[in-house]
Amino acid sequence: MEQEASVPVDAVRQLENIRAITDEAFMHMDVEELLDTLLERVRQILRVDTAVVLLLDRQAQQLVATAARGIEEEVTQAAHVPVGQGFAGRVAAERQPVYIEDVPSAGVFNPLLVQRGLRSLLGVPLVAGGVLVGVLHVGTLTTRRFDDQEVEFLQMAGARVALAVRSLLSRAERAGALELQRSLVPATLPSVPGAQLAARYRPGEASVGGDWYDVFDLPSGEIGVVMGDVAGHGFSAAVVMGRMRSALRAYALESGDPAEVLGKLDRKMQHFEPDATATVLYTVFDPGLERARVASAGHFAPVLAVPGQPARPVEMKSDVLIGLGLANRRPPTIVELPPGALLCFYTDGLVERRGQSLNDGIDRLCEVVYAGPPEAVSARVMSALIGRQTTHDDVALLLLRRDSRDGT
Repeated sequence: MEQEASVPVDAVRQLENIRAITDEAFMHMDVEELLDTLLERVRQILRVDTAVVLLLDRQAQQLVATAARGIEEEVTQAAHVPVGQGFAGRVAAERQPVYIEDVPSAGVFNPLLVQRGLRSLLGVPLVAGGVLVGVLHVGTLTTRRFDDQEVEFLQMAGARVALAVRSLLSRAERAGALELQRSLVPATLPSVPGAQLAARYRPGEASVGGDWYDVFDLPSGEIGVVMGDVAGHGFSAAVVMGRMRSALRAYALESGDPAEVLGKLDRKMQHFEPDATATVLYTVFDPGLERARVASAGHFAPVLAVPGQPARPVEMKSDVLIGLGLANRRPPTIVELPPGALLCFYTDGLVERRGQSLNDGIDRLCEVVYAGPPEAVSARVMSALIGRQTTHDDVALLLLRRDSRDGT
């Protein structure tokens, strides 16, 4: 490319300034502040009239205008460009620099570029770790040809932007998922007359997952207990988990049959979120806690501990996961709870270990569970099955014990 307007200062030195800003932004700036700062610096270095960053919405496969200098209406008007269409869409699809010398005759997708009076555009993809993050492009109001040094500089600046954006977005997503997860897992368990409860939750390596538990009163005086595990990790799993929790609570108000509740939940998920799957165990305790009806959609059976007897998993049919597209009734199993009996609900992170049999993990759990105070039992379970090790998956544990005849 011929050079009509050279970089006014040494590009390498200017890039070091961008790196310094990016490094500092990790601690002091959010995504919007970082992008605005970098775009203004790029405008000054390349002497261009506009600079825009569009970030990729993976689900919609569209580029969304997120930050702009010199053409701020791209952001205020929420400009979207499908990947593969128009100028920015072509940059994203080809993952190569794209130059347009004459914008009005190029048939660009976004009319704002023409309305702004832009004549020339240069765009580069934002790629971090082999993953497309978005597109950075600059424009001029007069015809401009960018030389190789300028193209290389914009690519280097784009690489810095991509790394910073990916890191900041990951951090923001993780923080949002953690906050969402905290809001959906009960901060304190409800008071259940005639029963004692305890719960533990420990995130796995991904820090945020789709494990959840829930305890709630029903209008009939019965008590509903849920233990579930949505497939996947991160913000998306936490969002699905939240939707499932809300839907199950709503269906629980309509029916006292745990099998019917799981069936309605399955139908809802298959229709509205066909890609989501989850294991869910739903238990409804009678008002006096003498018995419980348990239905499972692919989840582990609870462990029952009766005073004077070894703990054992409840013998019941598990049936298929939520979201697999199979219409199963999932008939409930009746569990008798004599005074002092304890039920232990848990997710797979408690008993699954790489290189070890799942049955061994369940057997180990049965060895340490007993019909005692739930807080003491939960401490014993976590010590024996988790200890100091870092689990790969989330761990959720919920214990409910019916009071003994003397009220303890």
